[in-house]
Parts: sequence; C-alpha cells; structure tokens
Amino acid sequence: MTSSNTLPIRRISPPVPAHEHAWLVESRHPTSEGTVVYVRCAGCSTRRVDMQQNPSAPPMALSTEVQVERP
Repeated sequence: MTSSNTLPIRRISPPVPAHEHAWLVESRHPTSEGTVVYVRCAGCSTRRVDMQQNPSAPPMALSTEVQVERP
C-alpha cells in the first residue's frame, strides 16, 4: 500500500573526520557593528558566519559550524 502523505526519508551523511578548518572568505559585508564575514572550510565545505568588529582584530564566530550536505 502506498500513501501520498508520506515524506521522503532523509539520508544522513557520514561524519566528517575532525580536522583543522582552513577558512576561506566567501563574502563580507560592513554593518553598524563591524564586518560580517561568511566563511567556508576549504577541506570539508563547512560554513560559518563571523563578525570582525575591529579591522586589526581577528573575526569571532557568530554562528555554529554548518555542514553542507553533498548530493
């Protein structure tokens, strides 16, 4: 029996081995509180949003790391 009210089963990606992320800047946007920086890891494509409040200080993470699902 089939039903038209069911949702597809979502595939769970295998965990990515732990490594030191090599963050690449995808884009940056000035705001009233500093510069918002969108970064992506070169190795595993994990993404994160950072805030750089002072140009001479390193950015600080605003979000948690988000793993991108690969098809």
